[in-house]
Amino acid sequence: MTTITDLYPSRGTAETLTERCDPVVWRPPVGRAAPGPLSRTEIASYERDGFVSTEDLVTPAEVEAFRAEMHRLIDDPVLREDERTVIEPDWREVRSIFEIHKLSRVFADLVRDERLAGRARQILGSDVYVHQSRVNVKPGFRGSGFYWHSDFETWHAEDGLPRMRALSVSIALTDNRDTNGSLMIMPGSHRTFVGCAGATPADNYKTSLRMQEAGTPGDQALAEMAVRHGIRLFTGRAGSATWFDSNCMHGSGSNITPFPRSNLFIVFNSVENTPAEPFAAPGRRPGFIAARDFTPLPAGDNRPV
Repeated sequence: MTTITDLYPSRGTAETLTERCDPVVWRPPVGRAAPGPLSRTEIASYERDGFVSTEDLVTPAEVEAFRAEMHRLIDDPVLREDERTVIEPDWREVRSIFEIHKLSRVFADLVRDERLAGRARQILGSDVYVHQSRVNVKPGFRGSGFYWHSDFETWHAEDGLPRMRALSVSIALTDNRDTNGSLMIMPGSHRTFVGCAGATPADNYKTSLRMQEAGTPGDQALAEMAVRHGIRLFTGRAGSATWFDSNCMHGSGSNITPFPRSNLFIVFNSVENTPAEPFAAPGRRPGFIAARDFTPLPAGDNRPV
């Protein structure tokens, strides 16, 4: 068995900081970014800050179609009992549904759309596949938040992703306001990997999808990074999208307003960065959270929804 060097150790006895040793934008050998929908200015912004936003990535008609499909999944009593559905422990309402591109033809078409997959190929410099897909629901008055974390820390420690060659896109299905629990990111935090302290419990995903504890940074590291980088709050009308690097430190607050917030999240990973065994967990997470089908998404697929 080939041993893969752990470039980003985590889940040890103490918290550690490791400077990123991977590119942010993975360029072909000629040195320029791969062709795609993002402009040079947008690529430079993504490389510098770790994220870039796009207004009106999808049309109002598409937003309506996606929102209707989301509610169809949420209201399905069989799916509610499926392990891919995460229920809020206190309110018994749906918090997240995973693997939506396998549950819905509408979302299967969306992940192959060049507006999404084309940008992912451009940043990651290769063919891509869907590592994870989900819808996050924050109903009015009681939608709970997501604590500060780096996705890559979990995907590395618990899924076995070896390199920082993955990204997420968050597509707003409702207006994302500055008051209803919108996404927060620390600009530039993608340059530093925070190795978290503490061992990973067995089957950690069963609790972490509701309330993450293992893999969350300590207060001191978060305070130092916030002072160094600041915090950016992402708002926008339904249909807008934010692309962000796998190692961005991000989180969101609870929604205590009357205005619901729902977003689609699609995680694209390079086919050249497929997972090995977990680097700091006793076993793999299920495939609906961390895909083990690495089939590349077809290029040029831009079918209407």
